[in-house]
Amino acid sequence: MKKHLMAALIGVSAFFATSAAADTCGGTYTVRSGDSLSLIADRLYKDVGKWSAIHSRNIDVIGPRPDAIRVGMQLSMACLNGLPTGLPGGKTIAAARPVAAAPVQIQPGTAAVRSKINLLTGDDYAPFTSKVSHNGGLITEVVNAAMTNANPDQGFAIHWVNDWASHFDPLLSNALLDLGFPWYRPDCDTMPDSYRCVNFHFSDPMFETLMLLFVDKSRPFVFDTDADIEGKTLCRPSGYLTFDLDGYGRRWLEDKKITLKQPHKVADCFDMVARGEADAVAINEFTGRSVMKENGLLDQFDVLPLPLSVLGIHVVVHKSHPQAEQMLTLINTGLRNIRADGSYQAIIEDHMARIWAGF
Repeated sequence: MKKHLMAALIGVSAFFATSAAADTCGGTYTVRSGDSLSLIADRLYKDVGKWSAIHSRNIDVIGPRPDAIRVGMQLSMACLNGLPTGLPGGKTIAAARPVAAAPVQIQPGTAAVRSKINLLTGDDYAPFTSKVSHNGGLITEVVNAAMTNANPDQGFAIHWVNDWASHFDPLLSNALLDLGFPWYRPDCDTMPDSYRCVNFHFSDPMFETLMLLFVDKSRPFVFDTDADIEGKTLCRPSGYLTFDLDGYGRRWLEDKKITLKQPHKVADCFDMVARGEADAVAINEFTGRSVMKENGLLDQFDVLPLPLSVLGIHVVVHKSHPQAEQMLTLINTGLRNIRADGSYQAIIEDHMARIWAGF
């Protein structure tokens, strides 16, 4: 009788443990034999395309190649659209559900008040900075949280100037404002003469984003190594960064190893690939996936699994700024503190859930 009772109690305990686990979202997944990020995404998120969400969230563990996962590796899984459920370390479904988006309210004012530290950003760069996005976008919220944690004696203010071309010069170069974001950092080791490397200091990365290749399913090509890109025609709109195509020893543009098409819009790049005028769209994953959805291209295009590059997004300060080093120390200290106390991870997970829901 005791054996039957004990077995029943164990069964009930297992049921409640399983039930409680199923009521959680996100958590930690341990890589098994035969796993790939695509298989994990398909199994846990019911969407093979979310491999990049797993990769970008675990880039420090996995590294730049998504095929570098190993059996036993512990991967942090974000809660996206209520999945995955039942993993250890997950949040309750209610706690993981994003609250209603809160666009930023911009108050009229002036950056001429030098008693504050003045930070500079611009609009229409979703999901990173955008007035209509939740809390001004992912990077805006991270920067605001880092500065709030750093708590400078003089206070700080974030200013929105939509003329992005004016940010580096004259606004930051003349210290009319102190810090700017969100900016990518070139490979300054191999491109020391790059304008950004010559003129700016960079904070620790606020976030790392994947530059991916989007290809037409009817004309796919393999990208396993840089050599596979040589001779190809890539498309990236005019005005977008190109330093990742020459950095890291590639010299693709400088040595004319590839052809780069630069139309006005990202959607134009997808049209060029569809017409066979280019082999792939080379763009950050969020912009690429958004344009695919907006233009009904989800069934026509594939996203290649190996990132073209992994680029950090930073806060910058001009090297001529009289307090440049103090400014960097301030923002980096705040960023490290919010990483340590978990608030950084909460911000990233909240924004990722919104971003992927939009895809």
